Amino acid sequence: METSYEDITLTCKDCGSEFVFTSGEQQFYAEKGFTNQPVRCPACRKARKQQNNNKY
Repeated sequence: METSYEDITLTCKDCGSEFVFTSGEQQFYAEKGFTNQPVRCPACRKARKQQNNNKY
């Protein structure tokens, strides 16, 4: 049984802007076993990742 995905508009918890969680991203998350939707937009996700990489 194949699950169908539809684009979802989410709100970033850091900057408050809306971003689209695409059907392709949802399928990728499901394949990786992730159960939570992203809480940050791609720009904030990238900034947070860079910030975490600079700590070490």
